[in-house]
Amino acid sequence: MTAAPRPAEHPLFGEVPGDISVSFEFFPPKTEKMDAQLWDAITQLAPLAPSFVSVTYGAGGSTRERTHATVARIVRETDLVPAAHLTCVGASKDEIAEIVDQYWDAGVRHIVALRGDPPPADGGKFVPHPEGYTCAADLVAGLKARHDFDISVAAYPEVHPEAVSAEADLDNLKRKIDAGASRAITQFFFSTDAYFRFLDKALAAGITAPILPGIMPVTSFAAIRRMSGNTEIPTWLESMFEGLDERPGPRALVAAVAAADLCKRLYDGGVRDFHFYTLNKAEQTYAICQLLGLRPKPQSGETA
Repeated sequence: MTAAPRPAEHPLFGEVPGDISVSFEFFPPKTEKMDAQLWDAITQLAPLAPSFVSVTYGAGGSTRERTHATVARIVRETDLVPAAHLTCVGASKDEIAEIVDQYWDAGVRHIVALRGDPPPADGGKFVPHPEGYTCAADLVAGLKARHDFDISVAAYPEVHPEAVSAEADLDNLKRKIDAGASRAITQFFFSTDAYFRFLDKALAAGITAPILPGIMPVTSFAAIRRMSGNTEIPTWLESMFEGLDERPGPRALVAAVAAADLCKRLYDGGVRDFHFYTLNKAEQTYAICQLLGLRPKPQSGETA
C-alpha cells in the first residue's frame, strides 16, 4: 500500500484542531544564567496550560537540592502542576521518605519515579543502596504507601539498554504500573511504528495505563546520538541534520519541523497526549505545539 497523495493546498498541519494535552520536562539549573534560561522557558510555555511539568534528578541524586528548589519555586510562583523526579540511586528508604515528605509538605503531589542512572564512579552499573529500594517498582510501592502521590514511570518502546529482553522490560513496566503508577512516559524515539507496536504489546500484557510519547527535539545531533541508547536513529533524520552542526538557527528550525511531523503522525494514529523534553528551551517546543493547533490559554486577569 502507498499513502494517498496529499491534495494541493492542503498543508500538513492545516487541520489539526489543537485537541491535545501536553506536558514538559525541565532540568534544574547549575548557574544564574541557566536559572534565567529555565524561568524564561517556563514563562513562555506556561500559557499552553500543560497538564504537568517535570523536573529531572541527576545521576546518583547529584541534583537533589536543586531539583527540590526548582519544584518548590514552581509551586510558589506559578499555577503549574510540578512533578519531581526521584530515583533509587544513592539513598536509603529513610532518606527517600524524608525527601518525599518535604515534597508533600510543599504541596507537590506528582512524582516521576525512576530507578535512576548510577554515578560514573560506579562504572555505569546500578548497585542498590544497602538500605534502599532495589528497583523503580519497589520505589513506586514505597511512595504510594507514604502518600497518595500521582506517579509517573518510564517506558522504553525500543527496550531499555540494560534489559535482558523486550519481554522482561515490558514485565518490569507492568510491575511499576501494578505498584501504583498512574501513567508511563516513554524515552524519546523517532519511529512511530516502534511506539505503536509497543502500545499493542503493552495492552496485550494487561497494561491499560496511559503511555505518553516522549518527544525530544534535536537541539544537537551529537547529543541525540550520545543519549540514544537502544533508540534507532533513522538515516533520513541524520540526513536532515547533515551540515547543521555549526548552524544553530537552521538546525533549530529543522528540528521543530521534524518533531512536529513525528507528533502529527502520532496524532493521526490516535495520540492526544504528548510529553516534551524541552532541555530548558522554549522556542522549539512552543513551535511544535503551535503547529499541532495548541494555542495559549488566557492568563489570570486576561479575557479570552
